[in-house]
Amino acid sequence: MTEGRVAVVTGAAGGIGAASAHRLSRAGARVVVVDIDGDGAREVAAALPGPAVAVAADVAREEDVENYVRVAVDTFGRLDLHHLNAGVTGPFEDLTDLSVADFDRVLGVNVRGPFLGVRAAFRRYREQESRGAIVITASIASLRGSHDLLAYQTSKHGVLGLVHGAAMYGGPLGVRVNAVAPGLVPTGLFDAAKDASGGGNDMVRRGTTVPLRRTGTPDEVASVVAFLLSDDAAYVHGEVVSVDGGSAIVSTVRPSGGAGAWDTTSVDERSKGKS
Repeated sequence: MTEGRVAVVTGAAGGIGAASAHRLSRAGARVVVVDIDGDGAREVAAALPGPAVAVAADVAREEDVENYVRVAVDTFGRLDLHHLNAGVTGPFEDLTDLSVADFDRVLGVNVRGPFLGVRAAFRRYREQESRGAIVITASIASLRGSHDLLAYQTSKHGVLGLVHGAAMYGGPLGVRVNAVAPGLVPTGLFDAAKDASGGGNDMVRRGTTVPLRRTGTPDEVASVVAFLLSDDAAYVHGEVVSVDGGSAIVSTVRPSGGAGAWDTTSVDERSKGKS
């Protein structure tokens, strides 16, 4: 389990990160709440049921990552668990209009950030002479293709390479590395693009085409994160666990599948009268 262990959660001022921090705290972990929004991180830390400390950090900056590890060790004496969750979507620009600056910013947060977190975790485990567990937030975008979020899409594919490589490195050391791949989960991540098609404004509508016929919640993702970080997942390693209501199984080339193309009439008829 996670009782008494020290966990760092990045991107924890809201959404999946905040839900993960709450889950881990309720399970007995001491939690380091990390976010670029320092005020938000402090609010989350203050609301946790167990010991917690907040750290304002930009996960794409090497010195900020080193600092949150330092704060964790200075406050709680060690570091055992990592949920590297911080991420940004980037602009909804066509490929030909996407700037290098925007592309680099997304990869800096979504790929360099987890790399720095993974590297810091392994360095700390080596210093402690201990084992540990790491979970990185991937995405349904890690597993499928789209062109309207190209930088995000590219970054989340990169996350899988990091997970697989770190898992190969960590296995012999007793450090487990896994990922969760959320599907449609409404959070503040898409607020900046709430009026764009494929952003936050039509997420609920798109959720009706998911096999479970709804969007997910941050806590549903956090429950899987907490499992992967716990001893209950002691033999789960190098895996990417989809938490997407079945979205990843849909065949978009069949008449019965695909967002916006699934005729749900027969499903609705069968489900009438059922709870």
